[in-house]
Amino acid sequence: MTSKYSIEPLDLDGLDTYPLASRKSKVGREQLGKAVSEEASFREFWNGLPDILAARDLRELVKRMRRARESERALIWGLGAHVIKVGLSPLLIDLMDRGFVSGLALNGAGIIHDFELAMVGQTSEEVADGLGEGKFGMAEETGALLNEATRKGVENGLGLGEAIGVLLHEQDPPYKETSLLWNAYRLAIPVTVHVAVGTDIIHMHPQASGAAIGEASLHDFKLFAGVVRGLNDGGVYLNIGSAVLLPEVFLKAVSVVRNLGHPLTDFSTANFDFIRHYRPRVNVVERPVTGSGRGFEFVGHHELMLPLMIQGLSV
Repeated sequence: MTSKYSIEPLDLDGLDTYPLASRKSKVGREQLGKAVSEEASFREFWNGLPDILAARDLRELVKRMRRARESERALIWGLGAHVIKVGLSPLLIDLMDRGFVSGLALNGAGIIHDFELAMVGQTSEEVADGLGEGKFGMAEETGALLNEATRKGVENGLGLGEAIGVLLHEQDPPYKETSLLWNAYRLAIPVTVHVAVGTDIIHMHPQASGAAIGEASLHDFKLFAGVVRGLNDGGVYLNIGSAVLLPEVFLKAVSVVRNLGHPLTDFSTANFDFIRHYRPRVNVVERPVTGSGRGFEFVGHHELMLPLMIQGLSV
């Protein structure tokens, strides 16, 4: 049968080729992963990872974090509340003691989960179980104590993060060793809390004061900008599990620092989350380090990715 098309298939007999070995390739055998024995150390496992894509980037980020600590540059951790809910606080507290944390930035949910773990050793209610009867978010101590601490903090000129640290030290809860805020206050590590009013369960309680919440959170934004200034010349900012709020706060803090004439160049940023989001990519990984510094992006579960990265800091 004759084709109706007027165009003939190209004749490939005259194609110009070249020797395979002469081609520049992106993957070489020296970059391949290395199998390790059952008795291998973590160092052997870490060094055996492929020198390709995310594995290469993770090792490079870890190197930059170690250099930041050695050169006394800022290492700032911006954490979504899910990081606390999946059990990573003890690992981060260990990093605080080892000098790998210059500041913590949390959203409003972060202080709730941290507080509840410290007070009763558990957190994260089943929303569907209580929502039908209007009981979701109605835990008495969470609403009363956190709102009272916020109000007292404002009266004493403190931001929200430090105010909750004071509360936990006064309460001396039975599980304080699991608390990021208790340990950060113990070590005088700044914790800033960045709140969107109406997003957190404590905003539903009668003790909530919009004026106190707003003033305390604005105080913490200014404090956060002061911490961000320390990123200059070798610091590292990590955004872990915050898709919108903390990336926006970080971008504004970077602009404030530069607008006030403080140098803020040659630092690194990284975003960790389950999927790739627009704001963390542009507001953390790309825009702040454009022309100076480097951004990294990693996709995966926090309860797997963070322990891997944290253990890498010990290699």
